[in-house]
Amino acid sequence: MAKEVERITVPQIDWDEFVEKAKAVYEQLKPQLLPQYKGLVIAIEPESGDYELGKTTMEAGAKLRKRHPGKLFFSPE
Repeated sequence: MAKEVERITVPQIDWDEFVEKAKAVYEQLKPQLLPQYKGLVIAIEPESGDYELGKTTMEAGAKLRKRHPGKLFFSPE
């Protein structure tokens, strides 16, 4: 049986602004998270500044999606 896929509506986004906000949140969080969580991936919801950590981008994003359904997330490289 096929698994139903969650569909999201993507609003018109200024991607430069989205990335800029997310990177600003990441820079604020980095001193708190490193070196304790080095090796984990972070997913950030830029509007709220909320984030989650996981072993993979998918894991971190799935955790964050529970609190922010339908939102887009950023994961720095």
